[in-house]
Amino acid sequence: MAFKPALVIVDVQEDFCPPNGALAVAGGREIVPTINELLALPFALKVATKDFHPRDHISFASNHPAPNNKPFKSTIIIKNPHNPNESQETQLWPDHCVQGTKGSELVPELDVSKVDKIVNKGLDKRVEMYSAFADPFKNPCVARSDLSQSLREVGVTDVYVVGLAADYCVKATAIDSQKEGFKTWVVGDATKAVDPSSLGKVHEEYARLGVAVVAKDSPEVRKVKNLL
Repeated sequence: MAFKPALVIVDVQEDFCPPNGALAVAGGREIVPTINELLALPFALKVATKDFHPRDHISFASNHPAPNNKPFKSTIIIKNPHNPNESQETQLWPDHCVQGTKGSELVPELDVSKVDKIVNKGLDKRVEMYSAFADPFKNPCVARSDLSQSLREVGVTDVYVVGLAADYCVKATAIDSQKEGFKTWVVGDATKAVDPSSLGKVHEEYARLGVAVVAKDSPEVRKVKNLL
């Protein structure tokens, strides 16, 4: 198949960025100029994703009783609403990216005029959804976006993933992209992590699954530039 790349920009939203984000990732705004450089390249499809939670979302610590409801520290077990035998342990977070709030908006520095499609995720209050493709449940999946379908409709072969946060939603989106059959590249200098010390393990997992981490000036990115 002819090389046909897409760019997926994960969750570059006010709540994930300093100075006022409820779940701000250190340096989150610093990657936007690099992402805008990538948006100027001839990707076949340019997608921005957004966490877009209802107020009663299961991942919000505020929706659980004390004392096991400390943001960043407490975890809970979520059961698949359609299959109680399947469960996931997940981190609890501060309220963030609530539908209709300033925190859910893409940062104004991002050149949204070059974005073809926005994918909202995390809409189902019953499940966590780091990946822009689907929640982590398999038997059955509970919440799935139309991202994979949109990529296939355009004939995409390769997906380049950037955004926030490198160790959560970027990671889950990149892994699902590879599993969906797209050759997946994470542009490392266009991401930031909640916990930068975790990136070694993230990259090990990528290597096992075939996801590659590249730089914005790498041959893999120049290949997109050369489509001009």
